[in-house]
Amino acid sequence: MNTELAWSKSSYSGGAGGDCIEVAAGCSTVHVRDSKRTPGPQLAFPAASWAAFVVYASGQ
Repeated sequence: MNTELAWSKSSYSGGAGGDCIEVAAGCSTVHVRDSKRTPGPQLAFPAASWAAFVVYASGQ
């Protein structure tokens, strides 16, 4: 696990501990992990792929 990443929790994360993710931007990748299992596995996506996903998920 890369400890140099600055992780941000989803803005949809509430105090009730819902199903949330955290993301961190690397040099050319975006890393994603489960906010309840931070030492667990991570996914890494090319920045362009993540940007396309965000546009798709936002419905624009």
